[in-house]
Amino acid sequence: MLAYVSSPYIITVWITGPLAQSLLNGIGWRWGFGIFAIVTPVICLPLYFLFAYNQNKAIKQGLLVRKKSGRTFAQSLAHYFWEFDIICLILISAGFTLFLLPFSIATSQKYGWRDPLTISFIVVGIVLLGLAVVWEKYWAPVKFLPWRLLKDRTVLGACVLAAVLFVEYYIWTAYFTSWLQVVLRLQVWQTSYIGNIYSIGSTFFSLLVGIAIRKTGRFKWVALYFGVPATILSIGLLIHFRHQGTNIGWIIFVEILYAFAGGACVICEQVAVMAAASHQEVAVVLAIENLFASVGGGIGGTVSGAIWTGVFPRKLLEYLPEETKDQFAAIYGDLAKQISYPVGSATHTAIVKAYDAALKNMFIAATTITVLGLAGVIAWRDIRLKDFKQVKGNVI
Repeated sequence: MLAYVSSPYIITVWITGPLAQSLLNGIGWRWGFGIFAIVTPVICLPLYFLFAYNQNKAIKQGLLVRKKSGRTFAQSLAHYFWEFDIICLILISAGFTLFLLPFSIATSQKYGWRDPLTISFIVVGIVLLGLAVVWEKYWAPVKFLPWRLLKDRTVLGACVLAAVLFVEYYIWTAYFTSWLQVVLRLQVWQTSYIGNIYSIGSTFFSLLVGIAIRKTGRFKWVALYFGVPATILSIGLLIHFRHQGTNIGWIIFVEILYAFAGGACVICEQVAVMAAASHQEVAVVLAIENLFASVGGGIGGTVSGAIWTGVFPRKLLEYLPEETKDQFAAIYGDLAKQISYPVGSATHTAIVKAYDAALKNMFIAATTITVLGLAGVIAWRDIRLKDFKQVKGNVI
């Protein structure tokens, strides 16, 4: 079922590339946002009406009875303030924001990593995250994070894997499409197809993994012996294939391997958290797993930005020929400008070498961090799903 929910990607990936290319060649990228600002609410309306219809139906049948709380507005405000654990949300949000921000802005500060602003952001961010942990453990009336579940090694290990997968993904993919266009000279629609290999491949393979887990009742070994190792291998191969002149077939091969590995990992981590929790806690553990994934994505994007701003401009200025050094700022900040230089020219070669240096660091960082995911999977209990007594009822 988890794999089936994502199956529309198998169809939509073929549309996005030509659509993006058409927008760029026609009405412009701004209307790309404008179109979806209109389309998204329209597409979601039928789902809203379906929910509203069934809610009203439940009320009429007496299945859903709304009781008046008797609280005043101020009392309701206070009630939901504690119910949604607003203090923890503020501490976590502010903590992660202040801790991650310096990775992106450090190179633009006067003293870099030694700048007082950079140091203070990191210190205050760590303190706020520590306060969030203390608040949740000792003082929170309603806990945002259920510590009992997080202490379960299977739940925690799956959350670590979810975070790690998003960290590594956003580290190496953030500038990968730019690399495809500048270094391998692919068009936007071709770049989109390469980038969407993960979506279609992981979705397709996750269906197969889901069927296999359903038949065998085992999930840990799929992630341990194939999912995470294949992820490490595929990103590691990109360290070798990042150079100009690489046959695009090798990039496609690596993307397919990465997609199959990702499909296996995502399904296994979601099954792991659900298998370790009771039926009533399924929604909670899936929410926790998504929280770790979201935080991981934020960390990955921040690390990628830090590597890019720390390596690419420095190497670009070093490699640029004298006749285009005065155009450094324009080249650094404009993808179209980077693509405009003909292949083989001194400026294009300098840009390619700068990309080579930056992406090397990104691929190495992504490969290294993924090893932590292997440790997370090892911590899982080997839960046999066929030993569970199935909850009665139909999913479909």
